[in-house]
Amino acid sequence: MKTFARLAAALALLAVAPQPARAASPAGAPGGDARARLNRAALELGLPLHWRADANANGAIDPPELALVFGLDEQPRDHWIRRGRFTPAFRAAWASVESRASAPQPAPAGADAARRAALARELSQRLFAVVETDRSGLRPPEREMLRHLVDAARIIERLNARQLGILGMAERIPPGDGASRLAFLVNKGPWCTAPATEGDPSCGALSPVPPRRSGLYPADLQADPGFCAGLARGPDAAALTSPFTAVVRDARGGLAAVPYPKAWPEDMEAVARALERAAAAIRGTDERALHAYLLAAARAFRDGGWERADEAWASMNAENSRWFLRVAPDETYSDPCALKAGFELALARIDPGSLAWQRRLEPVKQDMEAALARLAGPPYAARPVAFHLPDFIAIALNAGDARAPRGATVGQSLPNWGKVANEGRGRTVAMTNFYTDPESLEIRRRRAASVLCADTMARRTPDPDAERMGFVLHEAAHNLGPSHEYAVEGRTATQIFGGNLAAMLEELKAQQSALYLAGWLAERGVISPAQADRALLENVVWAFGQVSVGVRTSDGRLRPYSALAAIQLAALADDGALVWRPEAKAANGEDEGCLELDRPRLGASVERLEALALGIKARGDRPAAEALVQAHVDAASGKNAELRRVITERWRRFPDTTFLYATP
Repeated sequence: MKTFARLAAALALLAVAPQPARAASPAGAPGGDARARLNRAALELGLPLHWRADANANGAIDPPELALVFGLDEQPRDHWIRRGRFTPAFRAAWASVESRASAPQPAPAGADAARRAALARELSQRLFAVVETDRSGLRPPEREMLRHLVDAARIIERLNARQLGILGMAERIPPGDGASRLAFLVNKGPWCTAPATEGDPSCGALSPVPPRRSGLYPADLQADPGFCAGLARGPDAAALTSPFTAVVRDARGGLAAVPYPKAWPEDMEAVARALERAAAAIRGTDERALHAYLLAAARAFRDGGWERADEAWASMNAENSRWFLRVAPDETYSDPCALKAGFELALARIDPGSLAWQRRLEPVKQDMEAALARLAGPPYAARPVAFHLPDFIAIALNAGDARAPRGATVGQSLPNWGKVANEGRGRTVAMTNFYTDPESLEIRRRRAASVLCADTMARRTPDPDAERMGFVLHEAAHNLGPSHEYAVEGRTATQIFGGNLAAMLEELKAQQSALYLAGWLAERGVISPAQADRALLENVVWAFGQVSVGVRTSDGRLRPYSALAAIQLAALADDGALVWRPEAKAANGEDEGCLELDRPRLGASVERLEALALGIKARGDRPAAEALVQAHVDAASGKNAELRRVITERWRRFPDTTFLYATP
């Protein structure tokens, strides 16, 4: 399970010096400084060239200052730099970058003008930031390992493209249409995803924009809007809804489930070989746990033994490896049925700062389970929990399903299925190097100031240690209470609620538990009341950002985080803990009307929704879940719907951060 998007701004002032990974380097929004304009121009030309910093202050890019953006071009580094000098290919490409950055772009013309204009609006809603790993302190075996993991990442991108139904589509983009290439990369397909253009039928990276069809199910089956529910009704429901299979037509025209290794054998074998080469590179080093996981993961890509690989993965931690690696099919958010696991590769360096939080929370871990079980009520009963408390990691590369069109995953608990998950032995991580660039921080501050009243905004003071607690607790809560494959009368959450609603309810449980447990920890002296208060406020600001995206996708599916945020804000407003002051000015001194957080009412409101969310999952109460969505997510009128509209309008004045990754 993931924690998404703008919550990671809570890590604004995190000290990253001990870890060899850089915070994201902005590629700029239109109108930025010279280097930012050049980086933006390079991206819009579809070039993988990123000027990370003017290290020698000479006003010009030099070979050591060049980073290559993963996914835009697979040319090796020596295509651009050879023997320490720029190649003719680089000089020609950079000249085009300088030309584009120095002159305003003409308005699109011709038959494709409407699409290009819409695509320009799509890209204008984004602040691009490039995440890069510092390789200077790496040992030769680690450098060799990275080379093979980049190879694996490229194949993971291809596997994920197969799942998304987009493989080969990018080849239809005309040469020279860099903006479309960039949009296709960041959106993981030809469809626009930014809030103001997602529903625009003319917006896309291809002309015409094709209909969206998953590669996990037969195309003709997807013509039926109710096909997801139909998969769960037949005699083969268990196989057809398994997370690690693709659904195809058999020889008789029926539906059959094909395990991933048999569905795409060539790509699965290619990943396995790349992982084995990475393992060979570090054989005999002190990275024994990582070596074991690489071999187990390679085997799983051949035979589908994901649970066996999870055992090796769960044995890794911040004390036995300097690296975090996850390469597997994991999350279901990109599947229209929220059933099938998407292939991802996430590579990161371990941040030893997590050990302090682990020591703080480990003694109360079982008590947290008991507290949530009490609120959940029967038939759920507290169980022994043995999950790892979050490791802090600095992401070096995200590929496949780990790479998000907007924002980034800032916390994750895995695996989602199997013995390791059900026994509470999974791993939880929090990503520490997102949203730490000055541009992202300033945008977040200005957004919050446009919505919050001045007194509430004044309480939003930077406290990285307290603020990171929000997503530490979110990820821990995925392992507490009714979670993973918990069943009511033999039926799991996916079977009771359907994949999409089940995913939202699990994220609601985790996020609301983060709010509840902050106060719970403060009562027990584990953290201070001031830290809890700041963490709660930051989580409310996070909810503003989530609802601004829209609670449903263009094809009608719930966005799990946006929907849960809408429920949280509505509950706070209904309980008088979040109050609209129509006559007051927002903290920015400009906007009329603002939101105030009523501290005395906050605790009771948080506990009420926590008990409701946990109880729905504990009882498998689908009618109550649907009523919650109808009242607080889908209601088009009323005070809460109006609050969401105000928040959305003010939040969307500013671009969202989209993360790209420098090839390690």
